[in-house]
Amino acid sequence: MCRLAAYLGPAVPIAHVVVDPAHSLLEQSQHANEAKLAVQGDGFGFAWYADGQGPGLYRDVLPAWSDGNLLSLCQMIRSPLFLAHVRASTTGETTRLNCHPFVHRRWSFMHNGQVPDIDRIRRKLEALLPDDLYLARRGTTDSELIFLLLLAYGMERDPAGAVRAVVALLRKHSSYGQGCDEAVRLTCVMSDGATIYAFRHSSDARAPSLYVAETTEGGWILASEPLEADTLVWSAIEPDSLVMLSLEGLTRLELDLAVARAA
Repeated sequence: MCRLAAYLGPAVPIAHVVVDPAHSLLEQSQHANEAKLAVQGDGFGFAWYADGQGPGLYRDVLPAWSDGNLLSLCQMIRSPLFLAHVRASTTGETTRLNCHPFVHRRWSFMHNGQVPDIDRIRRKLEALLPDDLYLARRGTTDSELIFLLLLAYGMERDPAGAVRAVVALLRKHSSYGQGCDEAVRLTCVMSDGATIYAFRHSSDARAPSLYVAETTEGGWILASEPLEADTLVWSAIEPDSLVMLSLEGLTRLELDLAVARAA
């Protein structure tokens, strides 16, 4: 499983989340506490928003701790909204195109979890993509396919409806409980540059972890694991709810994903 973090608030260096905290995302890439694997070494990336077109994107296949550019970029790039991810792959080879975050137009997306029988159901799901989104795909991961499905099902106009629809599709086509012991597990974080959206879901009540905290500067951080246990108050994001972070603060919406079904 991967580790991820996102920030929204007054512009800060990306290092504020990725490097500086005692249990930063960089630290979690080698010493994760709440993941199946302690080491997340199959690449990393971050997407950030600033003035003008966006998002900016930097990804590489190196483990985060061994990339010589990471520290410098994180210290020099300041942003009011960014997403960052370290990868432990479950589907798709270790290539730059399979590293998170994924971007399309103004949207960025990252995922922690798995769709275990994705190779069996991939063709059915890809057939649901309109031509422009099918052609936008670059990698081979289940994560990028989830992102494109969310956009196909209306993420830009109705985030909650898109999440319900895509979760229902994955539950409908998954073989969990019908010869497959591995469950669908999703913790997804995405942004349009103004709002950060996040949700957790699993078909076995074991959704990957996600926490939220308000910073002392009035910003918000989402993270797979608390970054600073001593200085910030962290709350676990409840499964099957959509969290929305904006300049107005935090909003939660119950989604009833546990009973979602595809039409």
